[in-house]
Amino acid sequence: MKRLFLAASLIALIASPAMAQATRAVERNAVEAHMNFLAGEELQGRGSATRDEAIAAAYVAAQFRLAGLTPAPGMDGYVQKAPVTKVTPSGEARLAIGGMSITQGADFAVMAGGLNAASGAISVVADPASIPSGAEALMVAPPEGPAVRAMFGSLMRSGARLILLRRTDVLAQATGDSGTRDPIIRLADATPPAGPVVLVLAPDVFDRLKATGGTASYDPGDTVVEAGFTSNAIGWLPGSEPDGPVLMVSAHLDHIGLRSDGVVMYGANDDASGTVAVIELARALAGSGPHRMNVMFVAYGSEEAGLLGSRYFVNNPPVPLDRIRANLEIEMIADQDPQLPAGVMMMTGFERSNFGPELKARGALVGPDPYPEQNFFERSDNFALAQRGIVAHTVSGWATIPTYHTPEDTIANINFDFMTQAIQSLVAPLSAVAEGDFTPEWAEGGRPAAR
Repeated sequence: MKRLFLAASLIALIASPAMAQATRAVERNAVEAHMNFLAGEELQGRGSATRDEAIAAAYVAAQFRLAGLTPAPGMDGYVQKAPVTKVTPSGEARLAIGGMSITQGADFAVMAGGLNAASGAISVVADPASIPSGAEALMVAPPEGPAVRAMFGSLMRSGARLILLRRTDVLAQATGDSGTRDPIIRLADATPPAGPVVLVLAPDVFDRLKATGGTASYDPGDTVVEAGFTSNAIGWLPGSEPDGPVLMVSAHLDHIGLRSDGVVMYGANDDASGTVAVIELARALAGSGPHRMNVMFVAYGSEEAGLLGSRYFVNNPPVPLDRIRANLEIEMIADQDPQLPAGVMMMTGFERSNFGPELKARGALVGPDPYPEQNFFERSDNFALAQRGIVAHTVSGWATIPTYHTPEDTIANINFDFMTQAIQSLVAPLSAVAEGDFTPEWAEGGRPAAR
């Protein structure tokens, strides 16, 4: 009888809440193991809509299955494939002004709209803070520093067909030196985006052409068009109410990948780190359930190509969107922003809803976004869901990290202690939200305009 009592006590201990809580620990060793694969040399930076991205999606899908997740309702597997069109430019676009003609490369880089021909009479902008409307072609010498971002928004709304910018340090980082034949990717059923052609000119070239004036003409050159697909990995943790509400946790699994100039953009922080968080949160919540709410875990493809994976997802959701009560997107959580309190992540649009404050009250290491002027809320995968009315936000450790979109975003620059602690801080709060005793709601004026 004593042995039976001891055996029964052991079984009770294994099934006890304290032991169940222990299964939810996020281990640094697991975090490093996932990162070593996703951001390692073998996947070459998980370029959008590439074979490397598809392998990353398959890896995430396998981790979902290993954690005990099932395919989402209506899906026969863990991967949602979205057809895309890849258009690769020749890299030999030309710009002509007056009697002068220059070729893409050292003289100018394409920032936007580079597949379209464009021309028009040049208007030189004297004050970058005051962009005129109605001009056919604009030449602008932007200010140095972050003020260029606000100016760029005004330029895109100006109605100009062709915009020529004098290169600054910020613009050099935005356009990079990525070679001249990187493909442009869009969803297969999407209309090519309308908008101006935006070129970034070397300072001496800009000054020379500005003095010439007259009419500018841009020729994109030849292109190669190919069909392909991007991959969303999706896992489903059933709740005690199978047809009930859904909590969604997501990240994007792609990065820039192998550039046409042979440089690998590994994307360890952006966003292998978020993808690892989704994997580990799936494992942790599966070990603490079942919860009342269903929980869906998603790793999007082709975010870097224009938020394509999330855009496809909201148009082809496995479950009706009105069942999704809230979405937490996780991006770039592998280092600490010096502007934030120690250990804390920023949440985009923190004040727009009660979701962030609720997570924080339950122990999540999150706080307000210290960079509201950067409009990060609208620049991540959460925004596609927010436009459909779902309370959706993104958390980041350091959104303006110096390695952003550089070849230095590698495993060597990952703060694994911060990253592990950040993921761990989300486990209990998300588990509590999944119990369904909290209703995520937009604050007054917080919901973005419907799409």
